[in-house]
Amino acid sequence: MQGNNNEIRFGTDGWRGIISDNFTFKNVRRVAQAIADYYNAKTGQVKIAVGYDTRFLSDIYAQIVSNTLSNNGIGVILSDRPIPSPMLSFAVAKRSLTAGVMITASHNPAEYNGIKIKTASGGAAGVEVTKEIEKTANEISSIKEEKVKGKVKKEDLSKDYVRFLRSYIDLKKIKKTRFRVLVDVMHGSGDKFIAQVLKGTDIKLEFIRSDINPSFGGLRPEPVIENLGPSIERMKKAKIDLCLVLDGDADRIASIASGGIFISPQKILGLLALHLFQDRKMNGGIIKTIVGSNLIDNITEKLGLELYETPVGFKYISNLMDNNNILVGGEEAGGMGFKGYIPERDGTLAGLLLLEMMAYRKKPILKLLEEMEKEFGRYYYLREDLNISNTKFDLENLKNIKHILDKEVVEVKDYDGVKLVCSDQSWLMFRGSGTEPIMRVYAESKNLNKSKRLIEFGKKIILRDAL
Repeated sequence: MQGNNNEIRFGTDGWRGIISDNFTFKNVRRVAQAIADYYNAKTGQVKIAVGYDTRFLSDIYAQIVSNTLSNNGIGVILSDRPIPSPMLSFAVAKRSLTAGVMITASHNPAEYNGIKIKTASGGAAGVEVTKEIEKTANEISSIKEEKVKGKVKKEDLSKDYVRFLRSYIDLKKIKKTRFRVLVDVMHGSGDKFIAQVLKGTDIKLEFIRSDINPSFGGLRPEPVIENLGPSIERMKKAKIDLCLVLDGDADRIASIASGGIFISPQKILGLLALHLFQDRKMNGGIIKTIVGSNLIDNITEKLGLELYETPVGFKYISNLMDNNNILVGGEEAGGMGFKGYIPERDGTLAGLLLLEMMAYRKKPILKLLEEMEKEFGRYYYLREDLNISNTKFDLENLKNIKHILDKEVVEVKDYDGVKLVCSDQSWLMFRGSGTEPIMRVYAESKNLNKSKRLIEFGKKIILRDAL
């Protein structure tokens, strides 16, 4: 949500703002100075990596951040090209750096840019970090632009990342599979790094929307079905086994099967939990967010694994991965993290593991999906985003709803938005975006028509009270 033009507010995943409105050179310097103050106060020798995506002016913002950090005595490594957020996170952990700063607004519309802060382990910085940086930034009136006193070292951060992914996945298993794979990078920073990982295999890769386009072709770089027309059409026409879709900074994933059938991130999370546990014989708990599907509950119960539920925001999942034995953690928007990796989401790795699962089981993705839903239940999960003018919309009254359609509300969860769970396990949830003037309405049931009716029920309430 936006305040006045000089106000800095960190949301669900970092600070986001509209370019030339409140995301300005001046405000970026203020945030960079606050980051420098925070880490200089915590430790003696600070080293920070800075990365950036393909958005308008991202490279310039990254240079400003790097210069400001350097002028505060911090050792700075600046990526020499646009990179995925997970690549920056991996560089921080691999090189034992203090932190990372990523210039990206992830899946937000083209007019936005932002700053994500990564911890020393590579995870998303928690509220205890961002709140202090936010407070300091808002106490700074301005930062004078100065000549760089220290040294900003530009480096290729991709080599270690690609090398690790090649060691993490079972290249031997997938080498001769001859899958045809379409990769939709949505004009983002995912680029063709997956091709480097799969070098030497017989997988045939085709890329779509891989050119740099800061307007993202008029669509937001979020891998939801309404933004995937070009890749869905390609999958309808061509004999391609799987389409992998990465968001603007390649830390989220969705997929499309042959025939143009969209596979939601919720289902991908379920498939990969089964793959890691059953095929790769790995163990650990599974994390979902409050808006996660009941499918994940059923999988963890039947597999005898521990289920964790968090607020929306990967920083909460990162924290659990840092401190617990976690097999996989994921959010409904497509961010997923995996055991034996950094505690951060990675769309490229998730896509590679889907290919690996197909190779292990020697079955097409739709067959794997069919088998999972037959055993653990088929759910119809929907989300609709409503633009609202009242960014202070009060959700409190929604907790008084006693019946939805023909079912009684038997549980209310209100630790992040308001989730109303009905007696038949269907549910409806309301949650404001942390970065835009948007109210998200979520619903899930075992019947598609009912899920649509739940969404309409929720929309009527919001549109009546919020506009």
